[in-house]
Amino acid sequence: MTKPSSGRSAELRNSPSEADLLRRLLDLAAAEPELMADLGHVREHGPPGAWLAAGYIRNLVWDRLHGRAERTPLDDADVVYHDPRCTDEAAEKPWEQALAGARPGLRWSVKNQARMHHKNGDEPFRGVADAMSRWPETATAVGLRLTQDGRLEAIAPHGLSDLLAMRLRPSPLQRDESLFGRRVAAKGWLERWPLVRLADERIADSVPKEKALHRKGE
Repeated sequence: MTKPSSGRSAELRNSPSEADLLRRLLDLAAAEPELMADLGHVREHGPPGAWLAAGYIRNLVWDRLHGRAERTPLDDADVVYHDPRCTDEAAEKPWEQALAGARPGLRWSVKNQARMHHKNGDEPFRGVADAMSRWPETATAVGLRLTQDGRLEAIAPHGLSDLLAMRLRPSPLQRDESLFGRRVAAKGWLERWPLVRLADERIADSVPKEKALHRKGE
């Protein structure tokens, strides 16, 4: 698993280790037949080395940690990869079509992270982990994939603590300081998953008060 970025504060001494958190995530994932099937589709029909990431993983984890048998409906299934040799957006569409053919019913979104730095004027990303480290929330910057020999792998540039503790925290590398608050308000995460908390009082101030009320974190 990709190590947490240097921008993250150190975990408390009595907190679970990243290895423990990784085992917990992989055990949860292995017990999800639909997820495992979708990871197989990404492996067989998606770009080489691609990851299933973002809301697909975050929402599933939070649903299960809330004790819900049913999954929260997805807007889309985010598949990410890094190929600097071909950064034409049109090249992503055949992958989406192939995945849709293999798994109808999901809106597949395939994005080559080698071109996504243009969106915010960043330097070219060195790989998927570098790109994900700039995503707005640490808990969203998590992905899974299935290797050819059937092993589960995880990628989490900011670690897994926030995802599994159900904490919302802005990425330390996200330059648009207002983006986090806008997304929390627009997505309704605090209402959809009542056990989710904002990480601290300072970031609670970036969320409209009607959304942050009674949701400020530990």
